[in-house]
Amino acid sequence: MMLSEKGKAFLQLHISVLLAGFTGLFGRLVSLDAAQLSWWRMLLTTLILVVFIGFPRIPLKRAFQLAACGGLLGIHWVLFYASIQYANVSIGVVCYALVGFFTAIVEPLVFHKKFSPRELVYSLITVAGLLCIFSLDSRYRLGIAIGSMAAFTAAVAAIFLKKYSQEVRSRDALAYQMMGGFAVLTLLVPLYLAAFTDVPTLFVLPQTVDLMWIFGLSLFCTVALYLLQIAALKTLPAFTVELSYNLEPIYTICMAFVFFGEGRELNFSFYLGIGLVVLSVLLQTRRAMKRKEA
Repeated sequence: MMLSEKGKAFLQLHISVLLAGFTGLFGRLVSLDAAQLSWWRMLLTTLILVVFIGFPRIPLKRAFQLAACGGLLGIHWVLFYASIQYANVSIGVVCYALVGFFTAIVEPLVFHKKFSPRELVYSLITVAGLLCIFSLDSRYRLGIAIGSMAAFTAAVAAIFLKKYSQEVRSRDALAYQMMGGFAVLTLLVPLYLAAFTDVPTLFVLPQTVDLMWIFGLSLFCTVALYLLQIAALKTLPAFTVELSYNLEPIYTICMAFVFFGEGRELNFSFYLGIGLVVLSVLLQTRRAMKRKEA
């Protein structure tokens, strides 16, 4: 049976969410600082795209707009991996689920559309689920604060990416997004390292095993993931896309329990939290599928 355009977009979206579930795991496996990891990830992703598609021609203004989105994405990566390093994988990905909440507030302002109380309610269901999954342990407050900032930058980046990627091929939009992100991180990361870490320099060649992990992160969890995400954004609202990414913490937490021993007692509160997150995604997906215009 042939999928409708909207059905294809949902399939692309949920494959990208599954790939995103591995992102935090790769971040835990790499021994580099969060800023160094983000810079190398952006560099390798840019090189992969340049090798396969070159420098696509698009209007100069649009190229700079997409590059700016990439800069926001790069900042998000640094904050996301910093939250993992200051706390753990589970904390980092749980905080990421706040993206839906921020999107519900910011998206109507950017697109000058009516504020949707229903979308805010759906995102608040997610927030309630996150509170059930994780108690705000005082040991993790810094990691949670950084993770919340990471979620905000991710929401803003996705909203503007939706605005500026229309009528641009997904791979072309991704190429300029990654090039812009690489440029921004090259400028900002040395300042971050000097101010907040004891890492002497950005330009440290990773060990072979780290390069292997970063290459996998770049190819599968960046190129493949964002191509699918950009394609989905052309059909689906940014809020629907970001809310669906609330499934990412569930995938990643379960894998972190298995591979890194981040197991904690899976009590009723944990399962209730997961149930609330899934419920919020199902409600928004059902609503989006019924809407005539996404």
